[in-house]
Amino acid sequence: MQTLGRHRKRRKLKAEINVVPYIDVMLVLLIIFMVTAPLLNLGVDIQLPQSTATAVQTQKEPIVISVSQGGKLFLTLGAAPRESIDADNLVRKVSAFVRQNPQVPVYIAGDNRATYGEVYTILPALQQAGVTKVGLMSQPLQEKR
Repeated sequence: MQTLGRHRKRRKLKAEINVVPYIDVMLVLLIIFMVTAPLLNLGVDIQLPQSTATAVQTQKEPIVISVSQGGKLFLTLGAAPRESIDADNLVRKVSAFVRQNPQVPVYIAGDNRATYGEVYTILPALQQAGVTKVGLMSQPLQEKR
């Protein structure tokens, strides 16, 4: 009497990896990053006034305070990304940065469409922060043809 269970065929192990689930996950992540990447645009549309002044060459990364058309403030400390800020936090952050780097240049980039008062309100705040010299940014004058 032969037993049928004794001669069962053994299945060979597969030595391949099923990559289909990994491809699905990768495509979902790709779509998520493609959708969210345009939303991460942190730039501010500021139209600087034009002038014939030459560019200033500096050794250190400057502090740039941008004023948008509506009077909203943006701060760029050295190589750090631009961030939206209010006047109180502006004084606190700039004063801490100037204490560490007393010779750092400070520039105001006021939008051409912003009012003089919106740009001027920054100057007393910078004085409170201990800034002694402030420069105004502009774009090179474009020749009209």
